Amino acid sequence: MEKKIYERPIIKPLNTGLMNKFGTRTEYLAMTHIDGVAVKELIKNYGSPVFVYSEAKIRSNFQNAKRAFTTRYPKVQFAWSYKTCYLNAICNIYHQEGSWAEVVSRFEYDKALKNGVPGNKIIFNGPDKTAEDLTLAIDNDSLIHIDHFDELYMLTEIAQQKNVKPRVAIRVNMDCGVYPLWDRFGFNYETGQAWDAISKILVTGSLNLVGLHTHIGTYIMSSAAYAVAASKMADLALGIRNKFNKSIEYIDMGGGFASKNTLKGSYLQATDYVPEISEYADAICSTLLTSGFQANELPYLYLETGRALIDDAGYLCGSVIANKRLSDGRKATIMDFGVNLMFTSFWYDHKITPAQEFGHHTEENVLYGPLCMNIDVVRSSIMLPPLKTKDNVVVHHVGAYCVTQSMQFIALRPKVVLIDMDDKVHIIKNNESLEDLEKNEISPGYLLKSTL
Repeated sequence: MEKKIYERPIIKPLNTGLMNKFGTRTEYLAMTHIDGVAVKELIKNYGSPVFVYSEAKIRSNFQNAKRAFTTRYPKVQFAWSYKTCYLNAICNIYHQEGSWAEVVSRFEYDKALKNGVPGNKIIFNGPDKTAEDLTLAIDNDSLIHIDHFDELYMLTEIAQQKNVKPRVAIRVNMDCGVYPLWDRFGFNYETGQAWDAISKILVTGSLNLVGLHTHIGTYIMSSAAYAVAASKMADLALGIRNKFNKSIEYIDMGGGFASKNTLKGSYLQATDYVPEISEYADAICSTLLTSGFQANELPYLYLETGRALIDDAGYLCGSVIANKRLSDGRKATIMDFGVNLMFTSFWYDHKITPAQEFGHHTEENVLYGPLCMNIDVVRSSIMLPPLKTKDNVVVHHVGAYCVTQSMQFIALRPKVVLIDMDDKVHIIKNNESLEDLEKNEISPGYLLKSTL
């Protein structure tokens, strides 16, 4: 028998918790490629920093979520949350997968129309809709979700003037056991405010109430909270049927499902405590199916999921500017990206990995961005190997809200690229220039030149 070659045992440190028997936990293995494309090539070709989206991951996430809900409930429709990431290329991936559009502003509504979404497949949410916005939505037969009584009265007046009955729903807020309550938006369930709005709509007869909508919060880590919300929404729908002999066409459960980003202060990593999409589906679908609807009158289930469908499909690749020691002895590393591009770093401990191989030595680091402000902290404490100037890193789970909430403050916004299903890279948004920044500025003639 041939003697096997000896291989020394390899001990890998655990990545959950603060300490284990091997000492302080390290961070993660190097990430040298994204969907088969080298990180260093991305930075070389498109600059540093650069946002990178994976089309394969986006489609996989959507298909997984759709499968989770449609195997548990017979009538499901997704609507892509534009505010999560309203780059046209990203939105159109979801539309190709069959998702409608959910918007909360006029410019998002216009983007959806330009992306080819039919007006009757646009859900118009949000508290700030002007009379002009509502008129446009009525003309396009869009679903209008009413947020407050002033909007209800304005919409009723417009409908009466135009002699039409627009399709509407009301947004409902409620106590689901998640605090603080998101009771700023919509009509409250417990106080009877929601019933007041429903009664005004149905008694007046100027609007066609076709749905009920709720959005209980953001990054909700309890699937049970959605069961409570679905129960209360079903109670309203059944109450409308019994009192007004009218069947509600759909119940919109909004979004708010948590992604696999780790919240600051969490002992465990998000992969250990965030529910799977199937757990949210179980909570919602089982509740609706057992709430008392007859099989032939089950309402459609609408979902406006954003964060959970795209967060892990987005990356930010960047570079080290410099290293220094703080006054307390801790190592500080300055990156070429900061809270201007990663607003979410205020509440997430984003996973950050080197883009080149490294050894076993690690040290606690404070990662700062390049902005001239003390709050520009990407990670306040992270175990990383020694990083030298021009070394590269990959920030994970930045697909949601980072692009839409990025700022042109001190540093202009970088390129955004998409890696397609064949691992080909496309620029989907160019980096900003000084010309872009000054495009809408207007200076009086006497201020065009200085006299220094």
